[in-house]
Amino acid sequence: MDKREYMFSVLVLFLIGTVGAGVPAGGRPFDDNYVVTWGNVLKLNQGREVQLSMDKSSGAGFQSKHKFGSGFFQMRIKLPPKDTAGVVTAFYLTSKGDTQDELDFEFLGAREGKPIQIQTNVFINGQGNREQKFVLWFDPSADFHTYGILWNPYQIAFYVDNVPIRIFKNNKRYGVGYPSKPMTLVVSLWNGEAWATEGGKAKINWSYAPFKANFERFSDSGCHADGRTINAKVCGSTTYWWNTNQYSRLSANETTAFKNVRAKYMTYDYCSDHPRYPVPPTECRLNQ
Repeated sequence: MDKREYMFSVLVLFLIGTVGAGVPAGGRPFDDNYVVTWGNVLKLNQGREVQLSMDKSSGAGFQSKHKFGSGFFQMRIKLPPKDTAGVVTAFYLTSKGDTQDELDFEFLGAREGKPIQIQTNVFINGQGNREQKFVLWFDPSADFHTYGILWNPYQIAFYVDNVPIRIFKNNKRYGVGYPSKPMTLVVSLWNGEAWATEGGKAKINWSYAPFKANFERFSDSGCHADGRTINAKVCGSTTYWWNTNQYSRLSANETTAFKNVRAKYMTYDYCSDHPRYPVPPTECRLNQ
């Protein structure tokens, strides 16, 4: 582990609440930084863990109290077990509306015994269609694992247990859009059977309901941008650790891990979908 990765690991531990004066080992309470938005939400462990439940009548969700203009956003998540075909657990940043910027982690449920897939996506000014999917190298329903999104003026990086799985670079100078709107952190558990599993062919088996997903470590690790626009000078400042030059790219070891994960565990990449994109979008070449 090089110095950069060591510092990153230390900062990660701090942000998820395992170190730091006055912060309990279980992390900050949910109510400090988040609010329930809909559905059946149960607070556990003195508010340091939250469980979302979904049945035929409703899913559930919560979101951050603040909007952000940059940051490192992490949460520990344990997905619903057993047969979860059609059940979607989502962890994402969004500006909402029809022209939203959005950075998605979507966990696509599966028939029991089949691997759960993660779908990532990047929306810019309402335009998405940048899906990349992965299977995981562990069972995400057996225990909590850490999922994170780094968003700074240089790049967006999606992490699983501190391993980068996707990079979307800021290539505005080449005409590629980049998220620029204040975004809220949103978490939800919902019915996605129309599309999520086997293209919508595998429907929800309601005999396994209620489906329950658990979340913990509710940090507030971003630059607040609660107005209608982002103050780029403030939210791009290197006074925030995630904006410093060392986080403008992956380290050598992270690059190796990144390539390994994509070679072994990626199941779909819009950049390689030639029937859909006979000419790959410009960012596909630039994000290599």
